[in-house]
Amino acid sequence: MSNSLRDQLMGLGFKPLPKSERKPEQKGGGGRPQARSRPGASPAQKPSGPHPPKPPREPGEIDLAKAYALRAQREQEERLAAQKAKEEEARRRREARAKLAELLKGRTLNDPDAEIARHFEYGGKIKRIYVNAEQLRALNAGELGVVQLDGRYLLVTAATLAEAEAVFPPCVALKVDPNAPAEDDPYADPKYQVPDDLVW
Repeated sequence: MSNSLRDQLMGLGFKPLPKSERKPEQKGGGGRPQARSRPGASPAQKPSGPHPPKPPREPGEIDLAKAYALRAQREQEERLAAQKAKEEEARRRREARAKLAELLKGRTLNDPDAEIARHFEYGGKIKRIYVNAEQLRALNAGELGVVQLDGRYLLVTAATLAEAEAVFPPCVALKVDPNAPAEDDPYADPKYQVPDDLVW
């Protein structure tokens, strides 16, 4: 049989439809016509809505959100470390002050009847301690010194001052070097009076 099916149907009286009335071919047994894919588009690249797919990330490119998270974590760790260091320093100072208070028990030489004001600079301000004439001479000669503890200024021997300095250096309020020139400590002269409210 050499005649094709088309030729046989035409022989039975069937006529081909005009081109304008032909229906588009359908695959898969019915339904809507399959949408044509764009030229050069692979089946894996299907349209995903109104937004085009993100381009692939360059090798080595850091995700911005991850970078922010890492920076926030690093800053938090630094804050915690600084807070811990601050607390540790406060603890050391408390312990040193307690040890200093124990060291100074019964070793202070403050005279309740002293009337001579010996001024000195401490913590950026001018402070004073009252001494008698003998204590003033010894203080200016470096034989005595002044220690600050809990807001009070305590007169002590040079040896006690050295021990206190070893325990807690910031407590040393006045330590006179007898070999230093006199102009280095203008307040050594009792006649050198400074107003109490003067702030340096």
